[in-house]
Amino acid sequence: MTLAALCLFAVSLRSWDLPHPGFQLCAIAVSVALFPLRRRRPEVVLLLLAVLTGAAPVVGPVTAASSYGAAIGTVRPRHRARLIGGASLLVMLSAAATGPLLGPGGRVVYALELALLLAVTSVVLPGLVGTVHGQQDRLLQALRERGDAAERARRSADSEARTRERSRIAAEMHDLVGHRLSLISLHAGGLELALDEADPELREEAVLVRRATRDAMRELRQALGVLGPLGRDTGPDALTDATGTRADVEALVAESRDGGIAVRLEWSGPDLDGRPARVRRAVHRLVREALTNVHRYAAASHVLVRVEHDDRAVRVTVRNGAPAASAEAPPGGGTGRGLPGLRERVELLGGAFEAGALPSGGFRVSATVPADPGDSVTRRPSEGGAAASPPETFDDTVGAAARGPRTAGVLTFGLGAAALWVLMALSISMVYGQPRGAPLPPEPRLGMTYQELKGVFDSPAVRAAATGHEPPRPDGTAGCVYPPAGPGPRPGAFTVTRYCFDASQRLISINRFTVASVRDAPPWETL
Repeated sequence: MTLAALCLFAVSLRSWDLPHPGFQLCAIAVSVALFPLRRRRPEVVLLLLAVLTGAAPVVGPVTAASSYGAAIGTVRPRHRARLIGGASLLVMLSAAATGPLLGPGGRVVYALELALLLAVTSVVLPGLVGTVHGQQDRLLQALRERGDAAERARRSADSEARTRERSRIAAEMHDLVGHRLSLISLHAGGLELALDEADPELREEAVLVRRATRDAMRELRQALGVLGPLGRDTGPDALTDATGTRADVEALVAESRDGGIAVRLEWSGPDLDGRPARVRRAVHRLVREALTNVHRYAAASHVLVRVEHDDRAVRVTVRNGAPAASAEAPPGGGTGRGLPGLRERVELLGGAFEAGALPSGGFRVSATVPADPGDSVTRRPSEGGAAASPPETFDDTVGAAARGPRTAGVLTFGLGAAALWVLMALSISMVYGQPRGAPLPPEPRLGMTYQELKGVFDSPAVRAAATGHEPPRPDGTAGCVYPPAGPGPRPGAFTVTRYCFDASQRLISINRFTVASVRDAPPWETL
């Protein structure tokens, strides 16, 4: 932009003798200083540059760039039209005011001619292009937002369909498998009572069957909690307004403490009552599952539950010491779905989950959950969890397609700016290239010499036409000149002017007479 203004100044100064070059350079410097302010006040900067363009035409490229930017940022059509029209009018008024002092040839008419051309090339055309470009950008933005909304709706529908399918599977398992396990537990209890006195050894087998059935029922409820819908928990631990809050976590810790576990809670930050239900549910499940594992595998160890809450995330850590050497693992162990289920739940929220043994022999479960998860959930690759979606690969054709329109846009903008610069240069040349200051030829008078009659020359055709039709020449005539003839008083005739000179080439006679024009007859009239 600055370079374009300086090049226009150099071309104008070298080719068309640009007047007041010092003032023109100062105008370029002022325009370059005003141009960065267009981001805050684009309308004011455009109007000031329009006034400056009327006085110094070399500021045109800077004004064109400002008009383009102002048109892009102006959304209301009426305001945009008033802005472009007002800037064009200011160019004309400034040129009319400064024309006698700074304009080409020192005349207002030349300054107005140049201002009219500059108003079109530096204000109107860039403003129209900026208007089209701004509307295109806003249209593309609206289309992108509409596409994003459609994509979110599609993902929400897919998630809802998956949730319904998981709920259906959970309900089938609960109705079929749960019912059969309940019957087995019922029959095992009856068998235990029947064998209490008849056969104590078989009674112990019945007790084992009943306990195994009870464990299977508990593990089935855990599996249904993972498989069921993520929007709510199944079973007796349904979501409430207090789920995951500090009071809820303190209640879980108190229950474990009542069960003989040495548990200590550390809470840092505000309560979670203002966080989304998904976050609070995840915190509740993390603490509950970790304490359940402590009850099962390390009941005699010390446990620390730490919850850290800030504006960005909620960090939950449950760490226990090494279990006692005499402690034995429960018969049958667990299902292996507890920790993977927690990992899946946390990563569906966009968080991070870690679980593993400590060098001291203890165990730690740690998770970081975003405080405000986004609308879209992303599944990360995890060990032991559900099958993760395949990693995204880079498609070079997509990158090329994205680079193509950008490159074409840059080339189009560059060519348009170059064409506009050429139009400005041609506009200046059309005005500055006109001859100025040349006096009009004097009106012929008797007594003037032939050399004083500038612009009067002899026409052989007019001389031939006047032969035989001219009046007599005055006495003392040494020769006559017949300049080109003008139109006559009637159709078919023209007026001839004759200038006669004496021997000293002084004008002694001016005669004007009418000569009939010669017309060839059509071919059929000569037959």
